[in-house]
Parts: sequence; C-alpha cells; structure tokens
Amino acid sequence: MSKHPYGENQPVESPCVRNCCLNDKDICLGCGRTLAEILAWGKADTVQRQHILARGKQRKEAMGTPIHISSRYMKT
Repeated sequence: MSKHPYGENQPVESPCVRNCCLNDKDICLGCGRTLAEILAWGKADTVQRQHILARGKQRKEAMGTPIHISSRYMKT
C-alpha cells in the first residue's frame, strides 16, 4: 500500500470550497488552510499539498461545523 493515498506524483486538487473568509488567526473558514498555506499551494508538490490538506482537515474539525459568519459581513 502506498504511503500517500494519491501517490507522490498524482495531482492533488485544491480544497477551496469558494467560502473564502479568514478568521482572526488567518485561517480560511471554508477550507481550513492558513493564509500562508493558501499562498504556497500553487508551488507546492504533491507531498506538500497532502500535508497542507491534512493540517487543514484537522483545523476544520477543531473549529467544528457548521461555521457561522457574523451578520456584520453579510450584505443586507
């Protein structure tokens, strides 16, 4: 069995769910990535992307669901 579920040379799709809103710790409420990870994604190799995905998943789980956006950010 492969150590990496996608294989080391397989493309890894972005976890972006088009709910881009950073919290006070610069973590995206949509995908769980930090701002630094979002910026690094384009140049990251498959293994780096898998690590980013794993950390993002852990953050999302720690934040809990659903994520509610404050009404001050909503257009009325």
